[in-house]
Amino acid sequence: MIETWMRLGPHVQEALAARRPVVALETVVVAFGLPRPANLEVALEMEAAVREAGAIPATIGILEGQVVIGLRPSEIARFAEGKEILKVSRRDLAIALAQRRMGATTVAATVWAAARAGIPVVATGGIGGVHRGMPFDVSNDLPTLAAEPVVVVCSGAKAILDLRATREWLETHGVPILGWGTADLPAFYSPSSGLPVDARVDSAAEAAAIARIHWALGGKGLLVAVPPPPAWAVPADRLEQVIHEALAEAAASGLQGREVTPFLLRRIAERTEGETVAVNRALLVENARVAAQIARALAASP
Repeated sequence: MIETWMRLGPHVQEALAARRPVVALETVVVAFGLPRPANLEVALEMEAAVREAGAIPATIGILEGQVVIGLRPSEIARFAEGKEILKVSRRDLAIALAQRRMGATTVAATVWAAARAGIPVVATGGIGGVHRGMPFDVSNDLPTLAAEPVVVVCSGAKAILDLRATREWLETHGVPILGWGTADLPAFYSPSSGLPVDARVDSAAEAAAIARIHWALGGKGLLVAVPPPPAWAVPADRLEQVIHEALAEAAASGLQGREVTPFLLRRIAERTEGETVAVNRALLVENARVAAQIARALAASP
């Protein structure tokens, strides 16, 4: 029945049938996460990075009443225009499909769709998490990770969140955090949050081996946390002051729910004079490349 609401792009359908490695990519970063024209440029650069590393990209979004797994470049361009697009997490899937809305998928919705299609690896920038000062406000990215057997390659949770609480939530719910060449949990724009990962991995084969055993033991999601490229990283102490100012402004404006994160990211980009946009671009492409390496290792015989 679920197949009624899903459509595989021809390139993804062919790759899955041939058991070739596939990496799923979200569309919220295209529709809401980056300014134009960088949003479309980065989306296409991520797909190119996946291909160059030997895997097939499957960018996911909702069009005409279906979850499309493997958007064409022309369809990705529609998401980059940002017109009348719904931000879709798992809660919103049925609404977007029934109302035939155009929907950009969050990490949660992308992970859900990838798992249904048999795609074990998702690449993104930063995942959602527990919001600062509001421990009851937890992104659906986290429970979805705890429920679906998918590796999510990211640069940690978004720096605007409560990273310690987010890390504790993942620990409580059995989601391992692997550091890609690092023992420190990245803080999205910065290489270290001051928090540890559960294990350091130095190769795709090592990450894939842990994932296979985790799934064999009944585990579900895993995070592979990749530090932002050093040339683009923003020092955490300098960024923290900017985040505090943006949070205070959001509170004074009375923003709530899904409005908060896009507002904060815009303000932080403005106050760092585009530095955070530059590092976001760099880490998205790097994470796509790492995800493709892990997908290839998973596709190989254990």
